[in-house]
Amino acid sequence: MSAVDGNANETEQVPDSLVAQGPESASSPSPDGVSRVEEEGDIAADYLEELLDIADLDGDIDIEIRSGRTYISIVSEGDDASALKELLGADGEGLEALQELARLAVLSATGNRSRLVLDIAGYRNGRAGELRKLAEAAVSTIKADGGVVALEPMSAYERKLVHDTVADLGLHSESEGEGSRRHIVVSGVSS
Repeated sequence: MSAVDGNANETEQVPDSLVAQGPESASSPSPDGVSRVEEEGDIAADYLEELLDIADLDGDIDIEIRSGRTYISIVSEGDDASALKELLGADGEGLEALQELARLAVLSATGNRSRLVLDIAGYRNGRAGELRKLAEAAVSTIKADGGVVALEPMSAYERKLVHDTVADLGLHSESEGEGSRRHIVVSGVSS
């Protein structure tokens, strides 16, 4: 094990095999033929598996690479699925926190920022359907009454899904606000 200095006050233990030798492109294979996004997926999966072990939770970790981005899903069946859902937290806040921790594990090990997306127990798929309906309702309201519709605050990933849906439906949307209050405003007019 070697120590990788996270900041002046903290030292984190990272296996020598995971310490990066420098940045590389997402599609460039490493000397052993593994691309950077595949390596990110493996590092994040190992990190998440250790967290599940510490929490004494059972779950299968699936890694998928789509459009140069790593998607990791933690799934389980039966009673274990209910326990995994507790990791989601209120409005997916626990999921977002675990995703950020997995990204930090990748950063610590490789020196590269990751854009990996984490899902637990199918939460993101269900939420994507809710967001499509929310965007469709906003578009219907604007088409019927005009004006603008401000939506609830949501994560960057969720805002991207809403922006795409609104654009597909022929209207305009913008993100406004900062931090945890960042939200989407849908309008019928492009700016």
